[in-house]
Amino acid sequence: MPFPFRNQPVTPRIGAPEESLASVLTEVRGLELQPGRLVTDVLSGGFRSSFRGGGVEFSDVREYVEGDDPRTVDWNVTARLGRPFVKRFVEERERTIVFALDLGSGMRAGLGVWSARQAAARFCVCLASMAIENHDRVGFVAADAARGVCRFVLPKKGAGHVLRIARDVVELPVGTGASAVDLLLQQVAGRLRRRAVVFLCSDFAGDAPLRTLSSCARRHDVVAVRVLPEEVLRPPPALLAVSDPGTGAVTTLDFAAPVVRRAWQARVHAWRQRRDFEFGQAGVDCIDLELPAQATIDAILVPLLAFFRRRERRGGR
Repeated sequence: MPFPFRNQPVTPRIGAPEESLASVLTEVRGLELQPGRLVTDVLSGGFRSSFRGGGVEFSDVREYVEGDDPRTVDWNVTARLGRPFVKRFVEERERTIVFALDLGSGMRAGLGVWSARQAAARFCVCLASMAIENHDRVGFVAADAARGVCRFVLPKKGAGHVLRIARDVVELPVGTGASAVDLLLQQVAGRLRRRAVVFLCSDFAGDAPLRTLSSCARRHDVVAVRVLPEEVLRPPPALLAVSDPGTGAVTTLDFAAPVVRRAWQARVHAWRQRRDFEFGQAGVDCIDLELPAQATIDAILVPLLAFFRRRERRGGR
């Protein structure tokens, strides 16, 4: 049955109420009230150990020993002291984190308390809070197909800078155009010189291939954050309008009919497999955020903790 992937209620969703950074921060900071700050300690520890620094920096020099790479010889010191010395480098501990946010119209989806857009915002604010604590550089880019790039902020350090990015993450409006994942990846690959950890937040709807994913992932540590509304995974038994994420064409389907539900589930399963294959081919990790029916920050924390544990077992990237 050739219906597209995205669906929405027959009565158009107006969108969840507008939110402020303060209200989202209140939810995230509520974690600190838990006994012993267990959750925040585990999250921060996982964050620090899961990502490497963005490069290497000069440390000092030492005398050459057999087996050292001749390319590391410091010729100035060698000439001054009359015997060979080599440069030593250490990995930078400072990380560069970039949030790449898809503001395509599909991010309005979500029949529960949060839209896909709101779930993605909470995910980014959780990580932004950890970045402040760890003194990391944070950048931001957002786009949709109709408006193009809505915001591009180069990575910098400082609580004020990170909180301004967090405000944009929460408050920038969703557009009317389709997803612009390739445009986001092009911006990251073309404008960021320092290697970064890029959290690419999108519903990844549609069948169009992600053409720039592999090239961007060669330069940066890209993590796909796939937001999955409840109606995509488990549509309610009702009439729903299904829209094509590329053309906007709308078809009404009866999800109370078993044949429709089976066809829908097969379509969603095939779509997820295609995307998983693309992520795997590009060497990109994926975090699936399933939108909850009720507001609970656990919907963000559980997949995030699972991701950190996977990374730790692999020793980072």
